[in-house]
Amino acid sequence: MVISSLTKASLFYRLSSTQYFSTVSPKISQFRNQISLANLLQRYGFPPTQLHSFLAKNQFLLNRSNVHDIQNSLNILLSFKIPQPSFISLLFDCPAVLDSNFLKKWQIGISKFGNLGISPVGICNVLALSRRFRIDPDLFLNRVGVLKDLGFNGGVLTRVLERFPRIIMMKEDDLCEKIGFLEGIGISRYGIEMVFHLFPEVLGFDVENRLKPLLDEFLELGFSENMIRDEIIKDSRVLSMELGEMSRCLGLLKTLKCRAPIEDKIFSEGEFRAGFEVKLRVDCLCKQGLIHREAFKILWKEPRLILYEVEEIEKKIDFLVNTMNYKVGCLVEVPEYLGANFDKQILPRYNVVEYLRSQGALEFDVGLKSLIKPSRLRFYNLYVKPYPECEKMFGRFAEGAAIQGRHPVGMWKLFKPQKYAESKEDVNNTKSFMEPLV
Repeated sequence: MVISSLTKASLFYRLSSTQYFSTVSPKISQFRNQISLANLLQRYGFPPTQLHSFLAKNQFLLNRSNVHDIQNSLNILLSFKIPQPSFISLLFDCPAVLDSNFLKKWQIGISKFGNLGISPVGICNVLALSRRFRIDPDLFLNRVGVLKDLGFNGGVLTRVLERFPRIIMMKEDDLCEKIGFLEGIGISRYGIEMVFHLFPEVLGFDVENRLKPLLDEFLELGFSENMIRDEIIKDSRVLSMELGEMSRCLGLLKTLKCRAPIEDKIFSEGEFRAGFEVKLRVDCLCKQGLIHREAFKILWKEPRLILYEVEEIEKKIDFLVNTMNYKVGCLVEVPEYLGANFDKQILPRYNVVEYLRSQGALEFDVGLKSLIKPSRLRFYNLYVKPYPECEKMFGRFAEGAAIQGRHPVGMWKLFKPQKYAESKEDVNNTKSFMEPLV
């Protein structure tokens, strides 16, 4: 049979078209799926700015799932009443949780233990852990039964699942060892419940290599077992201290040079509590991006921080970085910023300087040191008095009011602070807490 040239051309066109669409169509289909999935996630509260990176990292959502299945999965997750921040965090940390078969199985399982009173956040953590380690609802129920037999009831169980969900993977012997350690230092069953409720993360600490050496360190520092027990019950985060950390915090306190009333307040609840308060402030500063050496240096220069609430320190650092646009490292040179009153000193001075800068009245840059360190009167004379419109945002001095000294007579301790330590022992004490943790 003879094939005409027209037939050959038609056949070639069909073959070419088939080959073209077979290679391009999947890409078009994937692109459409990506758009549909992005719109779906956005409707469920997913941040639009992070959609592209999320989908790029999780191509499996486009390859083996369709939008309808993912929508069903999202609906199941929402039926658990998971808070929006935890819901978004769950998708980020464990996108595989969107597997519809997995969620349908857990939807049935959660209905079985709904009377346990587990919070939505706890359920969220359990889902993420179960998906990663292939834990089914029946195994989870079995582990919960073990925990209840050991005394994890009501709010304690919920709190632990919110903060330390890995407890469902722990062996019963390990849990009994933690309980036995706390009983061994004289903490009652009710006290142990309080410890696990306040600091569930202690369940992940090794008794032989972490908790017992920490207890020995406290005893070597001269603290009695009764005091240690009372402090643990009062704030179980004491057990989060690293080995050697309490010694270093107490070393800082011994080298402080501050007014007597401040020192009295720091030690008002005892030396142990004072050392722990130092640890909390150091952790706060390190969380903001500083290293341990810098954090200890800031506390040494500005001891009042030991008396301030951690939330207040975080508020000031957030304003410094996100509003004033300074690097957190500048606190090492100007620790007085954290000791200043936010509403009466930091905010008014910042507003004055920003107003003058916007009006072109400043021919130089006012650094953090120039903003914080001048006295109220000096700052007023430099930046406010020449510009009456700034007095409202700064607050003017009462006419005829005398400017008093910063501290009344007798407020300082009897010793005269030295620029340098006088003895080799003092030098070593001053430097010891500046060394980085090993």
